[in-house]
Amino acid sequence: MESLSVRHLLGIKNLTSEDIHLILETAKQFKEVINRPIKKVPSLRDVTIVNLFFENSTRTRISFELAEKRLSADVLNFSASSSSVNKGETLLDTVNNILAMKVDMVVIRHPSPGTAIYLSKKIDASIINAGDGTHEHPTQALLDAFSIQEKLGDLAGKKVLIIGDIMHSRVALSNIFCLQKLGAEVMLCGPRTLMPNNIESLGVRVENNLKKALSWCNVANVLRIQLERQNISYFPSLREYANMYGINKQLLSEMKDELLIMHPGPMNRGVEISSDVADSPQSIILDQAQNGVAVRMAILYLLAGRR
Repeated sequence: MESLSVRHLLGIKNLTSEDIHLILETAKQFKEVINRPIKKVPSLRDVTIVNLFFENSTRTRISFELAEKRLSADVLNFSASSSSVNKGETLLDTVNNILAMKVDMVVIRHPSPGTAIYLSKKIDASIINAGDGTHEHPTQALLDAFSIQEKLGDLAGKKVLIIGDIMHSRVALSNIFCLQKLGAEVMLCGPRTLMPNNIESLGVRVENNLKKALSWCNVANVLRIQLERQNISYFPSLREYANMYGINKQLLSEMKDELLIMHPGPMNRGVEISSDVADSPQSIILDQAQNGVAVRMAILYLLAGRR
């Protein structure tokens, strides 16, 4: 079996393009599995995985748990809100206590950037980063790449636009790294106040005019406004944001080519995306959700092979 060059999935930045291609190829096989009448395989029957979520999550948490169970792993779910973390226990003590129960892999989501990297240096188990603050969300980027590949084929030369709150988005950063390693071109669009300084140094183009940006791309990945991460106001109102940067049917009808529309969720309908776009044939948002399980199965399977 081919194997990954890494023991952990900490971020797309740590992966080679060969690693990414291997994950996407393996995910194709697992997508066939989850569309069969019997959706379970015994690949990780002797592996114990803990899902450590220190932030709210619906899609990512359910997707990981389903992927683990489809692979026949033993699964433990940990929620910070009902744990000893609330009594002052440190992250490392929490994790070490769990590992003492003979856990092989840790899937972690945490509000602090770099948490997964920190843990990978302190413990023996394989770490999978399910989102760390505004840093990275590697499995989302991989499932996004898989979803585009499924519709458009090889990503080399494809033009992908990421729209919205780039400053607070871990999805944007992971997508930029992943798409570039697969040969795609990336453009960012959104209010200047939500664009990080010197973001062009990552090799991306920045366009503030949404119509110009949409006329350039094959795929538009729409991000939500992350109000929970914003302690000041970055634009006058949600209505003004929707008028300037919201994707709606009228806007898309003015484009000469039909675009693929993506969204990592959760969606703020009527703000960054209208319902008639989110539910349209151009949208592959529900494909992304289904593909998330196959991609996460591939990652778990390949990392388990490195143990």
